[in-house]
Amino acid sequence: MKHLFSCLKTYRKEAVLAPLFKFLEACMELLVPLVVAHIVNTGVGNGDQYYILYGCLLLVAFGAAGLAFALTAQYFAAKAAVGVSAELRARLFTKLQSYSYAQIDEVGTAAMITRMTSDCQQVQNGVNMFLRILLRSPIIVFGAAAMAFTVDVKSAFVILALIPLLAVVVVAVMAAGIPLYRKVQAKLDGVNLSARENLQGVRVIRAFCREEEEGKEFRARSGALCREQRRAGAVSALANPLTYALVNIAVIVLLYVSGLRVHAGSLEQGDVLALYSYLSIILVELVKLANLIFTVSKAVSSQKRIGKILDEEGEPATLPARGEMKGALEAEKGNSAPEAEREICGSEAEKENSAPERGQDVPALRFENVAFTYRGGGAPALDGIDFSVAKGTTVGILGGTGSGKTTLVNLIPRFYAASGGRVLLDGEDVNSIPADRLRTRVAVVPQHAVLFKGTIRSNLLWGGEGTDEELMRAAEIAQAADVVEAKGGLDGEVAQDGKNFSGGQRQRLTIARALVRKPEVLILDDSASALDYATDAALRRALKTLPCTVVVVSQRVAAVRHAEQIVLLDEGRIAAVGSHEELLKTSALYGEIYASQTRAEGERA
Repeated sequence: MKHLFSCLKTYRKEAVLAPLFKFLEACMELLVPLVVAHIVNTGVGNGDQYYILYGCLLLVAFGAAGLAFALTAQYFAAKAAVGVSAELRARLFTKLQSYSYAQIDEVGTAAMITRMTSDCQQVQNGVNMFLRILLRSPIIVFGAAAMAFTVDVKSAFVILALIPLLAVVVVAVMAAGIPLYRKVQAKLDGVNLSARENLQGVRVIRAFCREEEEGKEFRARSGALCREQRRAGAVSALANPLTYALVNIAVIVLLYVSGLRVHAGSLEQGDVLALYSYLSIILVELVKLANLIFTVSKAVSSQKRIGKILDEEGEPATLPARGEMKGALEAEKGNSAPEAEREICGSEAEKENSAPERGQDVPALRFENVAFTYRGGGAPALDGIDFSVAKGTTVGILGGTGSGKTTLVNLIPRFYAASGGRVLLDGEDVNSIPADRLRTRVAVVPQHAVLFKGTIRSNLLWGGEGTDEELMRAAEIAQAADVVEAKGGLDGEVAQDGKNFSGGQRQRLTIARALVRKPEVLILDDSASALDYATDAALRRALKTLPCTVVVVSQRVAAVRHAEQIVLLDEGRIAAVGSHEELLKTSALYGEIYASQTRAEGERA
C-alpha cells in the first residue's frame, strides 16, 4: 500500500475534505427523521399548519445543504481518485520502461497492459468510494442507532441488535468474494493476451484461414472470465438479499414492539415513523458499506499487483564485471576518421578525443567463452562463444532459425546479460558500462522495423540530436533519401507503426535512425530482409565508408559474404569463423548453406 499512500500525499487536502463533507451530509440526513417525527406528532397531531410548513421548509433546507455537501465531497473524492490513478499509471509506465528484456519476457505484455488499465481503474474506483463512504456509512449506521435511542430506548434495542448480525453477513460474503475477484483479474490477463495476439497477427490469421479457430479460443478464454465473474458476482450478490431479509425481520419486530408501546400510550406515531426511517437508513448504508468493501477489496488486490511491478528493481545501470580484460593494451587515441564520416559514426568519447586507429590490438568487440540461457529456457541458447571483431570492420552473424543469432547480438547492448563469460566493447566489460552510455555507443536495428506516429524527422531524432543535413546524410547512407523525398521531406507524416510505408521503406528509415546516433557499433539484425538486391548492395557499400564497426545478422549468405569476418552459428555454438572464401574451403556446413541458397536463387531466376 506504500505506493498508494505515496500517490495520495499530493492530494492530502482532497483526501481530508471529501470525508469531511460526507460527514456533514450524514449529519443532515440523520436530522431528517427527527424533523419528520415532530411534523407528525406536533403539526399533524395538533392540526398546526404553520408548524407543518415550517417543518417542510426545514426539510428542504436540510436537503439542499446535504446535496451541496454531497456534490462537494464527490468533487474532492473524484479529483483525488483520478489523480492517484494517473500517478500510479505514470509510475507503472516509467517502471516498465526500465525493465530489462528478461523482466519484460517474464511479466508479459498482456499483464503489463492489464496493470496500466484495469488494475489502475480498480484502484481509482476503490479510492473514490473509500473517500466518499469511509466516514459516511459508519457515522450513519451508528448515528442512526444513537438517534433511535433518543426517540425510544426499548425500540432502539431492536436496531442495535440488528447491526452485529448485518456485520456478520457482510464480513462472510466479503471473505468468500475477495479470492474470487483475484481469479477474475488473472483471467482478464488471458483475455487481454488473446486479444493482443489476434489484433497484431490479424493478417496471418486471415492468410491461414484461422478466424474460426482463433474465435473459439478467444470465446473460451472470455467464457472462463465470464464464469469467474459470475461466481464472484453471485457471492457478492448474496449481500443484498441477506441484508434485506434481516432488515425486514427487524422491521417486523420493530413495528410489533413500537405498536405495543403506541397502544400503551408511551410512544407517539411520529416516533414510530422516525424509528422506521432510521432502520431504513441503516439498511441502505450497510448495503453501501458492503459494496465499498468489495470495491476496496478489488482495489487492494489490484494495488498489490501494481505494487509487485513497482517494487521490483528495473534494469541496473551496471552489473558486476567479470574481471578485467586479460592482456588489454592501452590504445593511443588518433584522429584517423575523415570529418565527413565522423558526422555519421562516432561515440561521445570520440567527439572529445580522436577516433582510435584501426588494426590496433584492442578489438571493437570481444566474446570470451560467452554462454546464455533464457529464464525457464532449459538448454543454453548460447554456449562457448569466443571470437573478436576488429574496429571499423564488418562482421556477419550467419545461422539458421534458432541458432542464437539475435540472442548473441542482444548481449552487446546488454538487452540480456550473459550467463557466463564476458562481452567486451573496446576492452570494457559491457556489464561495467552504464546502460544509457552503452546504448549510445551501440545502435541496434531490430528484425521488426518499428516507426512511431509523427513525422520522419521525429522518428529519425530518436537516434539523437542532429541537423537537417545530418538527418538527410543518414538517410542517404541508409538508401532512404528517395523515401523521404517521396513523403514530402523530413516533415512527411508517419502513421501509427509506420503503416503508410512499405516494409523495405520502414527498414531503411530505421537504419537511418540508428545512424543518427553516431554509434561505435552498428547492429543490423536481419534488418535488410525486405530490400531488393540492388538496394541491399548499395546499402552495404555505403556502410563500408563508415568508421564504425558493423554487425550484420542474417540467414542469407549473400547478406554477409562481403564481410571481413563471418561467424557461423549452429544450435547456439560457433561452427566456423572466417571470411567467405575461407569458410568455403574449411567449413562443410557453410558450403552446404551457400550451395543450397545459390541453387535456390538460380531456380527463382
